[in-house]
Amino acid sequence: MQTLLKEVLNSIFEDQKETSLFGKWITFKDIEQLFLKHQDAFEISRLGFSEQQRPVYKLKIGSGKKKVLLWSQMHGNESTGTKALFDIFNCFSNRNDEALKTILEECTLVFVPMLNPDGSQAYTRVNANNIDLNRDAVDRTAIESNLLRDLLEEFNPQFCFNLHDQRTIFGVEGTKNPATISFLAPSEEETRALTTGRTQTMNVIVAMNALLQTMIPDFVGRYTDEFYPTATGDNFQKLGYNTILIESGHYPDDYQREFSREFTFYSIVQGLYHIASASNFEDYKAYFTIPNNDKIFYDVIHRYSDSKLDTAFQYKDEIIDEKLVSKLEKVDENDAKMKFGHYEIVFESKIN
Repeated sequence: MQTLLKEVLNSIFEDQKETSLFGKWITFKDIEQLFLKHQDAFEISRLGFSEQQRPVYKLKIGSGKKKVLLWSQMHGNESTGTKALFDIFNCFSNRNDEALKTILEECTLVFVPMLNPDGSQAYTRVNANNIDLNRDAVDRTAIESNLLRDLLEEFNPQFCFNLHDQRTIFGVEGTKNPATISFLAPSEEETRALTTGRTQTMNVIVAMNALLQTMIPDFVGRYTDEFYPTATGDNFQKLGYNTILIESGHYPDDYQREFSREFTFYSIVQGLYHIASASNFEDYKAYFTIPNNDKIFYDVIHRYSDSKLDTAFQYKDEIIDEKLVSKLEKVDENDAKMKFGHYEIVFESKIN
């Protein structure tokens, strides 16, 4: 297993970060003009249109036999992966590093940076018809679900990267750290059997985790592998397309998900490099050493001398006057003393 040097990756990221994309609310308007930057390096085409007739684009690059499909923002309000993909597009368009050359020589890559542009515009998890695309893999009632499935079957990738954001409630089991990045090799059925496909997926995750542990040790978690019969990753894995789920989470003081974006970038590049350079994908047991995600956080906790009075709050995001606004809302929670706050305020006594 070859792990890229963190200093080299850090230098590449700082040089190629797409600075026009910032924050959590990323819409099609934000990325539309960026495609022009990459038309010389990538084959760019329109995959189709969303329910509200916004374009869904795909970008293709590389000439290798190993095929990899990557997509982001199937949940419209989960944009960290999208930002990281455009950072990667800059790398492939502008850099000629050995690792990047290896990826393009050994792999053919197809990207869908924004699968759900309607949900992205409205900053919602669902599409314009209130369908969760990540739970629509069986019925495929959404246009966007069919666009992805048709692309999957046409391209026939060996590996897929399914990019999501996870809530700030998740921490790394056994620590007091938020789960900044969490990985999952989805189950194919209820018994969670270790099929060849799952272990190959785990092998790539092991390589990504090995890199992250040199950067953010103990900030990496393992997402639950409970089988979801209608979920995209579970069904793609079941169909024989090895699917790597990356959940970009919270990092201390990083509510704009900019540090999380950076570690998502590192994860994807390392994952692609491992796929490109590995002769086999058999080593997987270290996957189970990655700690589980644990629901141990609230955004803010008010602490009192009587812990029974402790009060927890979570941010709720919404679009108001064309701006993303985060408001604190009290949580109906009785065990705040057993949880951590990303911010904690200590009071001497209960304020009436």
